Parts: sequence; structure tokens; C-alpha cells
Amino acid sequence: MGFEVIDAIGDIEVIAAGPGIRIASLLLKRYGKARWRKLKGVARVRLSDGTVRYAELHWFQAHGIGKKKPRIKRFLD
Repeated sequence: MGFEVIDAIGDIEVIAAGPGIRIASLLLKRYGKARWRKLKGVARVRLSDGTVRYAELHWFQAHGIGKKKPRIKRFLD
């Protein structure tokens, strides 16, 4: 399921950092050494079928690398 974030992501929280990230070794291998954190937030998204919904998003982020592996965890509307 592809999606596009329409609004800015709000209510951002860190939900894991350091050894709490299960796929830390994958992130290290694929994107490089950095201080990785798993974050969550909410935003309006446009799904691949054109539907616009309010969703909770999870992604991984590191300083200088940016947001990686964004995914929709659940819809809030």
C-alpha cells in the first residue's frame, strides 16, 4: 500500500532508541552508522487509490540521514 504524506507530521514522539530498535543492524548496514531512533506521529495521508485519511505513522530517523522506512500503523478516522 503506497501513500503520500499531505500535511506536516504532528505529535511526534520517540518510541525507541539505541538497543531498543530491533532492526538497528539492518539500518546500520543499509544507511550507515548514526544515532537511529524510531519515531511515531500523526498526519493526513493520500493512499494509492486517492483516498485521504488521518493515520498514525512510524519511521526511523537519524541526524544527517533523514526519515527512512515510513509506514502506516493504523488509521485514526
